[in-house]
Amino acid sequence: MWNRFVVLALLGLPATVFGQWVHYPSAGIPRNANGTPNLSAPAPRLADGKPDFSGIWHTARIIACSAELSRFINCDSEIGGSPLARNLGQDMPDGLPYQPWAAALVKQRTADQGVDDPHVRCLPDNPPRTWVMPHLTKAVHTPNLLVLLYEVNAMYRQIFTDGRPLPPDPNPSWTGYSTAHWQGDTLIVQTAGFRDDLWADMSGSPLTGSATLTEQIRRPNLGRLSLRSRWMTQRPTRSPGQSG
Repeated sequence: MWNRFVVLALLGLPATVFGQWVHYPSAGIPRNANGTPNLSAPAPRLADGKPDFSGIWHTARIIACSAELSRFINCDSEIGGSPLARNLGQDMPDGLPYQPWAAALVKQRTADQGVDDPHVRCLPDNPPRTWVMPHLTKAVHTPNLLVLLYEVNAMYRQIFTDGRPLPPDPNPSWTGYSTAHWQGDTLIVQTAGFRDDLWADMSGSPLTGSATLTEQIRRPNLGRLSLRSRWMTQRPTRSPGQSG
């Protein structure tokens, strides 16, 4: 079990970036005197009065560009991911509190240079990993549903806020099944039903079919999401390298 804070910031695309409707300003965005978005303005609200998480998001903490990193991306034109993408426990004094089987698995995956990482094979990613990767996330929020559209692998995630329970025996999936409820202005998301062979970060931290994930999401102002997540997992029911 572990706890970790991840801060996300709204990304303002510069005019030199090409994309769909990049020069079309979003309606209703509070702006500063010079026309730039006022990211410190109050968070928007849904029709039911709860914070609206809609927007395009990216991790606020970026891996510093280096000669090694520039082998893989153009640091002048591409957005990097968070250092937590490499190891979600890197800021914890003793790292993630692995069980012995998990510690041995991470050690082996590191020695293998991540050759079996699903992301390397262009397979779907999973939360909490998606929050810290070098890709944009578009949130579409309604009173009963939060949809997250990911820039990579045509992935998406649905978080139901209509009061339904988690399915008792779900078909295992890459992103699991998510339901949520509000505690004040904080959305508490519960996720289960993962596959047995998932990696929570590049170091190979295991996320198995027994895993349960809890996320606490807030939007303190227009330009920022604050995320706290915790997961618990047990030894997989089959070999971590086995697909299916």
